[in-house]
Formats: sequence, C-alpha cells, structure tokens
Amino acid sequence: MNGAVRNPPSRLVVGISGASGVTYGVRMLDALRDLGVESHLVVSRAALLTLSQETDLTPDDLASRADVTHRLADVGASIASGSFKTMGMVIAPCSVRTMGEIATGVTSSLLTRAADVTLKERRPLVLMVRETPFHLGHLRTMTALAEMGAVIAPPLPALYARPASIEAMIDQSVGRVLDLFGLDWAPVTRWTGLKGAE
Repeated sequence: MNGAVRNPPSRLVVGISGASGVTYGVRMLDALRDLGVESHLVVSRAALLTLSQETDLTPDDLASRADVTHRLADVGASIASGSFKTMGMVIAPCSVRTMGEIATGVTSSLLTRAADVTLKERRPLVLMVRETPFHLGHLRTMTALAEMGAVIAPPLPALYARPASIEAMIDQSVGRVLDLFGLDWAPVTRWTGLKGAE
C-alpha cells in the first residue's frame, strides 16, 4: 500500500575497531542472533589483529556470526547510505582513533562512514569506547560526539550483578547497550532494589 508507514527494520550495524575488547563485538553478534535481529558487520584491520591476540577466533569465525559482512573499503556498501534503514549502529569496542574520525566527519573507511550516516539520519549510534585514563582531548571528542547525538557507553562492570566470570561481565555490558535499542537480551541481570532496605 503506497504511503503506508512501515515498522523500522530489525537490523543493526555492528562495527568492531582495533581497541582491546574485541569480545564485546563478538558477543554483540551472538546476542543479535539470539534476538533474531539481522546484523551487518564491518571490521577494521586493527580489529583483526586484536582478534588474533585476544581470542582463538579466525576472521572467518567472526564473519560467520554476522548475517552480512561488509568489506572495510567498500564505501558503496548498503550501510554507507542513509536510505538503507537500520535500527542504528554500535561500535564494540570503539578505539580512540575511530571515535576521532567520527567526531570530525573525516571518514576514511566504511566503519566510520556507516557511523557518520547513522548520526546524520538521527539513528542511535552507541560507542563502547575502550581507553583509560582519558586525557582532555579524549573527553572533548566524547563531548562533541554526545552533542552530535552519539551515546558514549564504555563497557564497565556492573558489580551489583555479582558476575561470576569475565564472560558474565561482558554479557552484562553488551546487554545494557542493547537496551538502548529497545532489545531485551536474557543474560542481563536487572536491578530490583536493595535487599533488606526498609
């Protein structure tokens, strides 16, 4: 029916940059598969190096977790256009270099181009920034991105959930980011109030 309003697609772009914490991106893809959300993956060259250092996964293993994998240099890919509808984009993890490119609008790859498109289309862009401590330049870049509409969401452990493993801490951070897209992933532990409080 012409002119009918369609529901937004159940489709999320996942970027993985070269910061430490590539497992966040891996688990993001696993979560989207669990939730039945179509994932579009784009990975930086540095992220593939991190993948080899931090996991036993190969690039093919990573790609197999996504519904669609895009080449980093393919600036003509679907996710490079605002007319390709998505729920938004998450970069997990997000390096300082990637963050800086997005903030300036000087995008050198499909990863940062897709993020720029997400911002210009006023869709949610969530950056799981991995760096500490932050210097003033980092903080100013994050401020600029927040003013542009991005959500800065460093993956921090939710100790109230009493995680029993690193995997549980990672899943909690991934799930809380998915909350920002209205997606409820089962492994997330929800706060229910202080026990024994009057």
